[in-house]
Amino acid sequence: MLKILFITGNKNKVQEALEILAEYTIKLEQCELLKPEIQDDNIENIALNAAVQISTKINNFFVVEDDGLFLNEFKGFPGPYTSYAFKTIGIPGILKLCSFCTTRRAQFRSALALYMDGKIKVFNGAVSGIISATPLGNMGFGFDPIFIPDTSDKTFAQMSLKEKSQISHRAVAFRTMANYLANYYRSTTNP
Repeated sequence: MLKILFITGNKNKVQEALEILAEYTIKLEQCELLKPEIQDDNIENIALNAAVQISTKINNFFVVEDDGLFLNEFKGFPGPYTSYAFKTIGIPGILKLCSFCTTRRAQFRSALALYMDGKIKVFNGAVSGIISATPLGNMGFGFDPIFIPDTSDKTFAQMSLKEKSQISHRAVAFRTMANYLANYYRSTTNP
């Protein structure tokens, strides 16, 4: 079984990742090492830079993630600054912004940077949807109570962990990574 460290202080992200990876032979373990974050408009660059810096301290397999909520009407804001937006204006602030919108279309995006065998590979996941008029549900975290993915009539916060882990941006990214690893190890053991 492959063991990968997940560099994050967010236990909610770890729970989701564990649920997603349950069907794979990957053991994920949380590591609360401080994740360096550059200011950049691109979540892939943020995740990649963090992985490069962490690789000078950790030589094991590890993964770092950056993610964000991207509102179409505001050219992707808050995007990479989602955590800051949540801390400063929160759900009420995003709903107020959206009250002036002609479209409430949005995307949640995730970028995973996996460090393995001295190399770093980035995996992306995205899910499109809309911002609800009011917060709904009490599961999940962050902006989950106001995001309704296109494949559902419920917000992420109305879904169980199992339901959300089937369709979320994080699920897409982690499954892409897990499938890559399965193919990588299959090709190296069966030349």
